[in-house]
Amino acid sequence: MPRFAANLSMLFTEQDFLARFKAAADAGFSGVEYLFPYDYSAAEIKQQLDANGLTQVLFNLPAGDWAKGERGITCHPDRVEEFRAGVDKAIEYAKVLGNTQVNALAGIRPQGLQCADVRKTFVANLKYAADKLQAAGIRLVMEMINTRDIPGFYLNTTQQALEIQAEVGSDNLFLQYDIYHMQIMEGDLARTMEANLKLINHIQLADNPGRNEPGTGEINYRFLFEHLDRIGYQGWVGAEYKPLTTTEAGLGWLKTHNAI
Repeated sequence: MPRFAANLSMLFTEQDFLARFKAAADAGFSGVEYLFPYDYSAAEIKQQLDANGLTQVLFNLPAGDWAKGERGITCHPDRVEEFRAGVDKAIEYAKVLGNTQVNALAGIRPQGLQCADVRKTFVANLKYAADKLQAAGIRLVMEMINTRDIPGFYLNTTQQALEIQAEVGSDNLFLQYDIYHMQIMEGDLARTMEANLKLINHIQLADNPGRNEPGTGEINYRFLFEHLDRIGYQGWVGAEYKPLTTTEAGLGWLKTHNAI
């Protein structure tokens, strides 16, 4: 079965952030991910990882003002210097935490700009980040997000991401495949993951509709987990969902698969 990482931005939110590491380990997770580490020192987070025997799996590059609705700045022509500073900051944290991959959120497409200018910025920023991160031994991933949850988000489908990856031309740029988002945007999950296995460096999960835990919606996760084993997926699967009630009450899917 795949290795599962708890997304601490969405799970165990009944507790303060630093307490969630122990909660994740106690629940049977061996790795953790979250949106951002930057509100805490790298040393504080490292202490929690070590104390609980957890692997730091993923976090995002700085993505603008999240509280004000920004969802990334990678495609914003007027934020290039901010983006580059964010790459440096992410590298600093990743080196301390032992994190070997970071995600660049494309962001919501800026209004009033030509499509070509937005794409040019997105490609150039990804190229810059991929090269800088590669020198530090860190992989860069980009995530496709559905247009229902984040209207106007710039990167939405696997095909679009493949075209961008080819245009960037870096062997250090990969896909973060979120099963929930891609079920909404395109379906055909098993075939798409198998066809693009070499470029998928991270997977995330939630059921649909509702973005709750596996078993609450239409996605056959037992089949998909077995499929990932069959095709030889070696990466992590991040549990990035909204618990239907409490985190603990919704962990039946993990207990079932950890017992297999």
